[in-house]
Amino acid sequence: MTVIRIISAIGLILASTGAVLSQDAVAPEEVPAATAPALNTAGVSLTISIDTAGDIDRKMVSYACENGVTLPVQYINAAPNFLAIVPVDGANLVMVTTLSGSGARYVAGPYEWWSTGDDATLRDLMQDEDSDPLLSCTAVVNTP
Repeated sequence: MTVIRIISAIGLILASTGAVLSQDAVAPEEVPAATAPALNTAGVSLTISIDTAGDIDRKMVSYACENGVTLPVQYINAAPNFLAIVPVDGANLVMVTTLSGSGARYVAGPYEWWSTGDDATLRDLMQDEDSDPLLSCTAVVNTP
C-alpha cells in the first residue's frame, strides 16, 4: 500500500438535526432546529492511502490562464487511481478522473478540470452547458 500525503486546509461542516418523529410527535415545524458545533479546521492535514498496481507518478504543472492567473495543478497518477489537485476559490480540490472523449477529465463537486495536451479548462457544471469556462489555460513550458 502506498501512502499519498496531501496537506491543505480542509473545511469540515458537520450538521446534525437528528430529530426523530413518531406518529404522536410534534409536527416538524414546531421542533426547534439544532445548531451544529463550530470546528476549527485550520492547518488540518489529510493522508490518503491508495493501493497501487505500480509506481506513483507525481507531476506539478503551472498553467497560464486567460485572465492573467497562474494556476499550479498537481497530478497524481497511481494506477488505477488518477487525481488532479486544482486550486479553486482558495481551496485545493482533489479531483478524480472520469470518462472523456479525449484528454483527461477530472471532477470534484460541481467543478470539472479538463486537460487536452497543453490546454485546460475549469468549468462549473451547475452553469448552463453553453456557458464559458471559469478559466481557459495553457501549460507553461520551460524552455532551456
